[in-house]
Order: sequence, then structure tokens, then C-alpha cells
Amino acid sequence: MELKIRKNGENYIIDVNGEMDLYNSYKLKELVMKMLEKKVEHFIINLENVDYIDSSGIGALIYICSTIKKMNFRLIITNIHGSVKKVIELTKLMGYFPITNSIEEAIQQMED
Repeated sequence: MELKIRKNGENYIIDVNGEMDLYNSYKLKELVMKMLEKKVEHFIINLENVDYIDSSGIGALIYICSTIKKMNFRLIITNIHGSVKKVIELTKLMGYFPITNSIEEAIQQMED
């Protein structure tokens, strides 16, 4: 899994590439925690290039989401598709995560 960060105004977009699994999902958690320490308040996690996620990846997303909510910051997960979308639907988490279909849509929601 590879993580890239880019900025759009107040929003930090984290592009996740590869598989989110037991062996690497902690990297995303560590990255977000470091960003929170630096007072980043708006996160967009882009899963466009993630084709596989396991329970560890889901766990990492839940942890990130709950931590950001507790701090009253904002998080949107975007570009969920294929088997990743199926896993999130099966775990009944579609309503838990703030989800959009595109980065543009996520940025628009952040500004509302």
C-alpha cells in the first residue's frame, strides 16, 4: 500500500494505492494520527486505487473515523468501488462512514 497526500485549500486528500490489509493498514492510521497532531482538520481519504480491503483495513477506517469525529473534525471517504464497496456494504458501514462518489463531491461537501 502506498499513501500520497495532497492539499486542496483546507482539505488534505490522502490517496491510498494498493491493498488495505493486516500487513499495512496501520500505515494509514499512523499517517492520520500524525496529521491530527499537526492540527489538520479536514480529511478526504481517496480509495479509488484500492481493490482489496480486509477486516484490518475496515478496522483502521473505523478507528480513523471515530477519532476524527471525537475531535469534531471532518472526514469523507471517496471513490469506493468493487470488492471494497461490497465489504463495506456487507459490514453495514455505508451509513457509518461519510462517503462520496468523487473527490470533487467530497470537496463540495467539506465547504457546505
